[in-house]
Amino acid sequence: MFSCFSVADKCIFVALYNFPAGGQTDISVRLGEQLNVLSEDGEWWKVMSVISGRECYIPRDYVAKVYNRWLFKGINREKAEELLLMSSNRTGSFLIRESETRRGCYSLSVRKSNQVSRDSIKHYRINQLENGWLYISPRLTFATLQDIVDYYSEIADGICCILKDPCIIQGFIPPVVPNTQPIIVRRPTLNWTDLDSSALFTEDSNLNEDCPLSLGLREAVSSYMFMTEDKDSKTTALERKHRWKP
Repeated sequence: MFSCFSVADKCIFVALYNFPAGGQTDISVRLGEQLNVLSEDGEWWKVMSVISGRECYIPRDYVAKVYNRWLFKGINREKAEELLLMSSNRTGSFLIRESETRRGCYSLSVRKSNQVSRDSIKHYRINQLENGWLYISPRLTFATLQDIVDYYSEIADGICCILKDPCIIQGFIPPVVPNTQPIIVRRPTLNWTDLDSSALFTEDSNLNEDCPLSLGLREAVSSYMFMTEDKDSKTTALERKHRWKP
């Protein structure tokens, strides 16, 4: 059975409800906020809001684990819609969740804009073949959920719109990717096709200053030519000069 979760996977935690659920003034945790889980013992978890820094105990089912920023574990269709319809999201915001009705399958939930009414959420079942491959449309299969996200981020191809951003998690700061230094390609200063091959084999160590060949380079080429000769052949420097054709 295909699984996206392992103990090695890193996840972040997000609140699925306001808590406490009563008045607005004493709320310690709000829907859609990132949480730091301080303790996972029992049915009540000790958490801290990344935004407010407030700590409290909340029911464990008030918290969802999120992998890869878009894979929400343990939420249903209604909660997916509630999260995606928050004002911080836009058309093309999406998440993937485990299917409520079919074990081993997933659902892609996408926010779609409407010109005359409120934005809506479209849901697409991600089916699984016996070999573990996944698909939304049977004509197009994918090895992983990441492949599905990558594909539909480039082309809608049957879904309501291109996938743009994962569902916003309040307080989440994407990790900084270090800038990689551009690769510097050095252009060769020596054009072998324009080189006078006689300069490679001359024994004169006092060549003209304009000659591009250093003594070390000439010695290296001479050594290479010597090592590639037949042991029985006696090739002169003049013969080697004519054999070398850069």
